[in-house]
Amino acid sequence: MGKEILFLVDENDKIIGFEEKKKCHLKNGLLHRAIFVLLFNYQDQFLLTKRSKYKLLWPLIWDGACASHPKYPKEDYFDCAKRRVKEELGIFCPLKYLFKLRYQAKYKDIGSENEICAIFIGVCNDKIKPNKKEIADYKWIDFKELKKEIKKNPEKFSPWLKKTLRKLNFSNLLDLIKKLRYEKNRD
Repeated sequence: MGKEILFLVDENDKIIGFEEKKKCHLKNGLLHRAIFVLLFNYQDQFLLTKRSKYKLLWPLIWDGACASHPKYPKEDYFDCAKRRVKEELGIFCPLKYLFKLRYQAKYKDIGSENEICAIFIGVCNDKIKPNKKEIADYKWIDFKELKKEIKKNPEKFSPWLKKTLRKLNFSNLLDLIKKLRYEKNRD
């Protein structure tokens, strides 16, 4: 299997080059594209996944449904999100784009994330079949309980999860989840 090549971008998300994934995450990191997926079930519970022990950055830390990178030569954010939900969770789930966020976070003296990250949301009641190379554990949690847990133990959660949740308005999010659930049931 070849090396994974990522899109390098400028602050406006314009592609400026390509680089190997590992090199993108060394030192302070090279700015590159990423995706992050938030999933809810029909009981309005949030899917938390624990990153596998094989991850270079933030192993065994709680995260959203999945996080990854669009691959060169032509994968866009949306196609990447759909692909990674299938590969990491073993399910198909309709997704809706929410927004992009820019963040940089250093992990010990190992490396950094330096990303423009497209955030997606989905509602799904399918049985999760986690890919053990990607996910060590998972659980469904009440969204309000999740926010309490993060406040109590912030070091147990990925920096991009915390930043994404700070940007979300909880009441608007619940309305969006209900709308997505209605749309899925209508299809």
